[in-house]
Formats: sequence, C-alpha cells, structure tokens
Amino acid sequence: MSAIFGEILTFGQENGPEIALRVFGDEHYARYENIDGYSAIYDDQLGVFCYARLSAGSFRSTGTPLSARPPAGLVRHLQESQETIAARAQARKMRRAAMTGGLREEAAIRTIGPNQGLLEGRVLSAGNVKGLTILVNFQDIASTVSRADVEELLNGVNYTKNRNICSAREYFERMSTGKLNYTNVVVGPFTLSRNREFYVNNLLVEEALQLAVAAGLDLKQFDSRNENIVDALNIMYAGQTQYRGELWPHNWHIDLQFGQMRTDLYLLTSLGRTSADLTIGTFCHENGHLLCRFPDMYDYGERDGDSIKSAGIGSYCLMGSGNHNDNGRSPSPVCAYLRDLAGWCDNEIDLSVAKKHKATQGDYNTVMKFRTSKPQEYFLVENRSRMNFDRGLPASGLAVYHCDIKGSNELQQGTADKHYQCALLQADGRRDLELDANRGDGSDLFGALQGVVLSSTSTPNTREWDGRESGLVISDISPPDAEISFAVGTQAAAPVVASGAAEPMLAIPDNVSAGVSSTIAIAESGTVARIIVRVDIKHPYIGDLRVALTAPSGRSTVIHPRLGGSADDLVTTYDSAVAGVLGDMIGQPFKGNWILNVSDRARRDVGKLRRWSLELRSPGAESVVVAETRATTSRGRDHAA
Repeated sequence: MSAIFGEILTFGQENGPEIALRVFGDEHYARYENIDGYSAIYDDQLGVFCYARLSAGSFRSTGTPLSARPPAGLVRHLQESQETIAARAQARKMRRAAMTGGLREEAAIRTIGPNQGLLEGRVLSAGNVKGLTILVNFQDIASTVSRADVEELLNGVNYTKNRNICSAREYFERMSTGKLNYTNVVVGPFTLSRNREFYVNNLLVEEALQLAVAAGLDLKQFDSRNENIVDALNIMYAGQTQYRGELWPHNWHIDLQFGQMRTDLYLLTSLGRTSADLTIGTFCHENGHLLCRFPDMYDYGERDGDSIKSAGIGSYCLMGSGNHNDNGRSPSPVCAYLRDLAGWCDNEIDLSVAKKHKATQGDYNTVMKFRTSKPQEYFLVENRSRMNFDRGLPASGLAVYHCDIKGSNELQQGTADKHYQCALLQADGRRDLELDANRGDGSDLFGALQGVVLSSTSTPNTREWDGRESGLVISDISPPDAEISFAVGTQAAAPVVASGAAEPMLAIPDNVSAGVSSTIAIAESGTVARIIVRVDIKHPYIGDLRVALTAPSGRSTVIHPRLGGSADDLVTTYDSAVAGVLGDMIGQPFKGNWILNVSDRARRDVGKLRRWSLELRSPGAESVVVAETRATTSRGRDHAA
C-alpha cells in the first residue's frame, strides 16, 4: 500500500481544470485539503472538487467548487470521525473484494507478521523473476511516455535519467546483493474503453490484461516457479497519479484465469504526463509487497485494536514512507530488518561480543545484530550516513532498530504486548515517528557522541519490550561517514553532572531580532540525558521575548517562543524531564560552548538578561523532576507588536 502524508498533488476534474490538493491517507481512506487548508470532497454530480462540510461526523459537499471563495463560517482542517473513517475503510475493502474475487487480500496486506515477520503468500525474493508491465491510456487521456522510456526505467543499466538513482532492476539487485534479478517485459500502450473518471470507481486491471492477451501475449513466460501463476503483474496508466479510488497506487490480489494461467498479485500505478514524471519509488515499494512479501512499515490505524495512525519507521525504509524520498527518485534502501528477513544478508555480525565495531554505509550483505533473551526479539545497528542510496534521508548517522518479528506495525504504544515489528530508536528521544509528528527529522540518528549513548537507562533505552535489561550498551560513536565506528558491551560510565552559570547583565535592545547572547563553557565530557536551564530576565512584557539555546554541536532550540503576553520578568526553569521541553538537546555532547540568545521581537519595551545557568546530566544521573517556577506579575494593557 502506498500512503501519502500531506504532499501537494495535482488532480483531474471531469468538469474543471486540474487542481492542486494536499493529500493525507492511503488507498483505504484518504482526506483532501486545498492549499488554504479547507477540506475538500469530489462532488460526483458537479464533476469537480468542492468545499467539504461535516454532517454527523462525515464529509458532505457544500456544492461550492474550490475555485470559488469558501462558504461563510467554514472551518479549516476538518476531519471525519473515527467511526466514519473506520466504516469507510471497511466499505472500501469489501468493495474491492467484490471486484477482485474475495477477501484473500486481507492476508496479503496485514501488517502483523504471521510468516516470521513477512506477509503470507508466494515469496519471489531470489532468482530470475520476469514481471509483466502493461501500459494503458484512457479515452480522454493519453501519455507521451513511450514504452522505451518505461523499459529503461524498469530494466536499465546505470540508469540515472530524471535524477533517479538507478532503475528498478538495479534497485532490487543492489538491495538483495545480486540474489534477485527482477526484469520486466513492457507491453502497450493499450487504450481502455472509458474516460479516466470512470476508473476511479471501477478497477481497470482485468480490462488491461484482456487487451494484452488479445494482442497475443503469452502469460506463461511470467511463471518463474512453474506454478501457472503470473509472478508479477504491473499496470501503469496514463497521466499524473490520481490518489483517488481505484486509481490510488496500490498492490492487491486479483483472481483472474487465462487458459492454464491465473493471476495472484498486481500493482497499479501511473505513467505520469511525460517521461520527466517517471520515478522508481512507488514501483519499488509496491513490488516489495508483491515479490518479497514485505509488510508496510507504518501504522494504518485500522487493525489490531489500534485506531491511531503513526509513521512507523518513516523515511528510513522503502516500505515505510521512504519511497517518497527525493520525490521518489532516491527511495530509501530496504531497512536491515527486512533485508535480513528476506534472506539477503549473508554476513551476520554478533554485537553481543564486547568490542569496537565498524558499520559500513551501503553494505547490504551484512546485518549487525544483538540478540535478546527472546528468539524473535533483537536489536539491529546500521550505518545510514546520508550518501548513495541514503542521500534522501532527513538525518545522517547510526541507526539502531528494536525488532520483534511477532510485533505489529499497527501498534505504536511501545508496550510489552503492543509494539512495532521494527522501531527506530530516535536519538532525540521524542518518539516523533510513533506520535505521527513527522516522517523523520535531522535528530533521529546517532551522530558523533562520546561516552555511553544507549543503555538500559538512556533515553531512548535498550530494554526489551517487557522491560527486562537486554544488556546492549552502545558508546563512542564516530561522525557520520562511509564508515561509522562504535563500541558495544562497554560498561556504563559513571554518571556525569556538569554545570555552569553566567551573570551577563546584558541590556536587550528593543525590537532587534539579533538580540544578545551569553555563553557558558562546559569542560566535562558526556552525553546529555537530561538538561536543566534556569533564566532570570527582567522585562515588562515577556510576550516580546524569544529565548533560544544552542549546543556546542550547533543544534538550537527555542525555549521561550514569545509566550506570556504582558507578564513581567521571565524568571523560570526549563527541564527536559518535563514533556515537550528541551527534547532536542537529549543525546548532545556536553563539552563546548553553550549559547543563550535573548531577543525582543516587538517595539516599546526593553529589558535585561541578568543571569542564567545550565545543568547537564548524563545517563544514570537523572533525578527527581525539577518543578518549573515562574515569578511574574501581569498587567492588563495593550501592546503594539
């Protein structure tokens, strides 16, 4: 399944011009917004997208096209109720089941790992596999993309057209370290019998295959296992991808019979308007399902007793949202967890041996594994420095995954009985992926850090899902590069507490964004597990103030973003032990200059940075939460911003 996480895409309208919409969801359920944030729904009677309103938890068309002004009183970012979402998703599954020959597809896309972590069905992850790719036009839309263009995208050698990192064949060859040779025979284009809008609600797969067979195509050549089953059926339709109905890019089961040959799984995606739209990301993602039986590495929010969506492994795997990296031109590699399950890794490095290790970027034949007391639960370590196939990642450094082949990608709670198959331990400790805050950011991976970085007491930690100590300790990580060195099995270092204070008494200029800065130098070495910042700033209107802290590494975070309105004086404590405070600084090295910047961002009032202090604590040195104190008085008055 291909999911979309707020990307702006172009859609056709039967009775209107193409329109840009922001899309959230997947083939089971999706919602749309215009660029201004108003929810949209396709009005079948009008043949255009209209502003949506809510009625009993469900979207209804207002009858007002998005080309007009929004109706008076309409609220932005409307969402349907969870009950409506679940009902729509189920109705969609049942409707597709009626089109494709039953509910066999439910097992084909289930995210929990019934088959040692992989999906049920025929696994075609090794050997020579020949896929069939059928190109189709609509009565009203034809593509200028040629068969030769598609053949090159799928089968090319040293393929780099349109900034793609490689061809689809080369991608699977590289990920499998030569074990899978996946090529495609491309046929067509054939012209379907109806306009594109018809196929939003009517699956085009059977018609496309009938046209190919009628043209004399022998399906037996696509049966590598001699089972009278078409190994891989890919259909690509003309025009830009339509993330609507049955045109949403997807992988599914369909039961069709042509002589002795029958179909199993298919992929439906788009050709694009021109060859410049051809990218490998979605094709490789869906064929990851089709060939290797890889599950989606994100949370649909529909199954296993969980109704909340989350990002899963995000941009760090082809089967998460990594197929969208660099707009699909540089899809993320298949993560170490799935490569290992597919049998693509011949070399396993045992991380239970206490020593220095080196992780090589792009060594897809190796898996670095730390086994726990449970045979199905383990940790993996991988170099994901931002280069080569990782060039499109949001972060660069060492990736550490907590894996359980009996887990479910539907369950993001991180409890003993409700957790992912493969969870990325995010270095900043914020769990943004689990909370669906983003698909990944610059602080997810472990960069250059000295001392103990990961242990049973760190944040994140290396405990087993049931809370037992796994014994995994990782320390002394070198900077992101082609090779990253790190130590395992090192005994946890003695807890370190470092602190400093300054009394700069600096006047804060009025309405000057540069503000004033004060520095505290920390000489001790360690890794931040907790940080406490105390500030004493005299100012008659603290809503004018922006206060930011910058670590020696250059990472910066805003600790006071112009809050507090007309209150006097910012005298308070910021503590990372309080949720949502200073989380960006977890995992940062102690040593170096810490800089506090205070700026006044509105006119009329001036103040003074009187004093501030900094306390840093390494893993094991965490203590009782320090309560935030604020000594302010408030005056009721107007203020000119």
